[in-house]
Amino acid sequence: MTYYISTYPTRMARRMMARPEAGQSAGYALPVNILEDQDAYILSALVPGLKADDLNIQILEDVVTLEGTYTADESEYLLRELPHGEFQRSLRLPIQLDADKAEAKIKDGLLTLRIPKAESARPKSIKIAVK
Repeated sequence: MTYYISTYPTRMARRMMARPEAGQSAGYALPVNILEDQDAYILSALVPGLKADDLNIQILEDVVTLEGTYTADESEYLLRELPHGEFQRSLRLPIQLDADKAEAKIKDGLLTLRIPKAESARPKSIKIAVK
């Protein structure tokens, strides 16, 4: 296992959040964590202050797209680090997904999205008949 150490971790995090991805407008890039279970992917993202109605989640074959908008007041801030504006994040996962059985929930500003793998993509075990 390789570890990378940065002398300025907050500077790197700000750069990554400010950098637009391919096909994405310059705005807030939503950071995510993805876990792979035997039969599903579990995606987690911090979405502070957003409700279920503020998010749009789309799943098409093996691509998951998260869209939303952080509403911001027009006050002048001395320091502004909380996310504001629109965001869109598209992630291509390695195999096909079953969008009909996907489940999403938001609790305490944490979005948890469980997306089962398509039946054709799950590993199958074959029993060998002994004669």
